[in-house]
Amino acid sequence: MAADQTDRRQTIGRILILAVGAIVALFAGWWAFVTIPDGSLAILLGVLLTIATVILGLRFASRVAQSRFPGYNVAEVAVEGPISRDGGGRFPSTPGGAHADQVVEQIDAANDDGNVSALIVRLNTPGGEVVPSDDIRLAVERFEGPTVAYATDVCASGGYWIASGCDELWAREATIVGSIGVIGSRVNATELADKLGLSYERFAAGKFKDAGTPLKEVSDAERDYLQGIIDDLYDHFVTRVTEARDLSESEVRATEAKVYLGEEAVDLGLVDALGTRESVEDRVAELLGLPSVSVVEFVPQRSLTERFSLGVERIAFAAGSGVGRVLTREGESSEMNIRL
Repeated sequence: MAADQTDRRQTIGRILILAVGAIVALFAGWWAFVTIPDGSLAILLGVLLTIATVILGLRFASRVAQSRFPGYNVAEVAVEGPISRDGGGRFPSTPGGAHADQVVEQIDAANDDGNVSALIVRLNTPGGEVVPSDDIRLAVERFEGPTVAYATDVCASGGYWIASGCDELWAREATIVGSIGVIGSRVNATELADKLGLSYERFAAGKFKDAGTPLKEVSDAERDYLQGIIDDLYDHFVTRVTEARDLSESEVRATEAKVYLGEEAVDLGLVDALGTRESVEDRVAELLGLPSVSVVEFVPQRSLTERFSLGVERIAFAAGSGVGRVLTREGESSEMNIRL
């Protein structure tokens, strides 16, 4: 009842501010552009300018109303698609993956918004690059208030890494959860190079500077070195999950980087509870001590050029350029591709 009365007061307050803003703008525009000028043409122009003034006044009043009487108290930020620094990535993915820097900006913006008391992180991602995933997790941990991760279709690897930074993780019964592991890969193009008559000539300072280069075989020492990097990252991942989920190290390692459906993930302690989006909102309201909450999604503001580029990329990918892009990027780099 108290929440309904608060919502009603906020709605009435916003309407009153908009009405006052429109009336003030109308009188100001009429006085400035109609009353003062003489002549029919001036009056016609004045009417048009008055309408424009009213529109500007309404926009200003709307911002004031939104600031004084916010219609939300919970922010939602989405992490969808493969995670990378710029939303693209160097592994097979569909265009428009999770742009880590933008996600971090939205979480920080929600944290700075005085109207926001809690954060919902909507996850639908198979994982991605290590540091960008960790940047999002750290942004979640910086948020001052309850944080609840909500996994929809997939919350694997880097997605689960991000969820470990939230207070709770919710999922659906058919959600794929887990893949607590790290993978590194490289292209071995030595046989292809031999067929094409290509050879690798080394100019490097440092024994392991060119470890993982596709045009030469990996030595045992290089293989141990590269595997050591993967093992160190995996140990860090296991430690993070054990601390966040209150599980033992053996329990986490026993998952062997497998994925699980929602119900089994709950049984294993990887997920707190199953439920729909409405269930998640009810849980957030409970954490805030409120009967209900109002959620607004924080999304990045893309320029017209960015939106156009994204549309072109999606069309190109649908036409089959995605495979070509992956092959090209693999060929451009001599480094091993490591991801969560």
